Amino acid sequence: MNSDASRRRDVTVADVAKAAQVSKAQAARALGNYGAVSEDVRERVLAAAEELEYRPNELARSMNTGKSHTIGVVVGDIENPHFGLVTRGITDTAKKSGFNVILINTDEDTAAEVDAVRVLLDKRVDGLIVAPASSVDTQHLRRVYESGRPLVLLDRKAPGLEVDTVSVDMEGISHESTSYLIQSGHRRIAFISTLKSVEAYRDGMPLDSSQISDRRDGMKRAFEEAGLAQPDNLVRLNAGDAESIKKITRELLQRPEPATAIIASDGLIGLSVVEAIQELGLSIPEDVSFLMYDDFAWTRLTTPPLTVIAQPVYEMGAAAATALIRQIEGRKTSAAAPEFTATLIRRGSVGVRHP
Repeated sequence: MNSDASRRRDVTVADVAKAAQVSKAQAARALGNYGAVSEDVRERVLAAAEELEYRPNELARSMNTGKSHTIGVVVGDIENPHFGLVTRGITDTAKKSGFNVILINTDEDTAAEVDAVRVLLDKRVDGLIVAPASSVDTQHLRRVYESGRPLVLLDRKAPGLEVDTVSVDMEGISHESTSYLIQSGHRRIAFISTLKSVEAYRDGMPLDSSQISDRRDGMKRAFEEAGLAQPDNLVRLNAGDAESIKKITRELLQRPEPATAIIASDGLIGLSVVEAIQELGLSIPEDVSFLMYDDFAWTRLTTPPLTVIAQPVYEMGAAAATALIRQIEGRKTSAAAPEFTATLIRRGSVGVRHP
């Protein structure tokens, strides 16, 4: 038997009307809860709809009402636990307000992000939450803003785009954590990021991500305040999959003047860095100190437990959803967006380095 022929056909309003023995217009009014319809007709229509397992066409409904009760979320890497947790904060908050969430992953690629935004707008989402792959190439987001569609930026800023933005002060916590490493005697401090770049890092080069730019500014300020030269030759961008991260780690630790401390810009990088250190037969913190952004359960289970920069990730997702829903419902924006701060949690992975 042909599989298409055997597949159950979607139940339509006409099917419900026929089963309830009413007109299609009456059935539509009863199912859509609009217009005049008698209680007897309403009960018959709803009973028929339940019997037939009728499901409304949400796209058609959104075209009629202008609302889909759906929000679109665009993030860079759903494999990264940071985005997994922030998405949980968004979906939990959205669900409480009657909104569904459509999530699209971009692999931190701006072209993919442009396509993702277009797809979500075509699906008539009521608003968008976007963690921009680029803080510079944001014309597509500007078009969303200028169209009047509710928009909230998450995690990264887009200078010149005056929209609600939920993020953490990265420059401040980067300065604090780098200063801690310097005070522990470290001078050759490496920094590894997934940020894509066509050239190797050099001081003063423009960085596409406000997050990474702010972290580098914080590190630079810490070195300047300590009267030390910043080790720009230990900054690595373009960290991709696990093997590339381990290759970068090996290079940093096997050079003539190896890094004495490594900062990983996220948890996925952190996992691979720790693995590479173990594969080299080195110990944390005796041979190299380690610090990473974001605090996850596994960071407390290693030996020693890892020093981390903890961010209120779930709360940020919830705040982004709240801000977006407020826009969608036409409510006034709160006087000030909530300020989120990160915390340096000192555990056992940073050791003292003697001159």
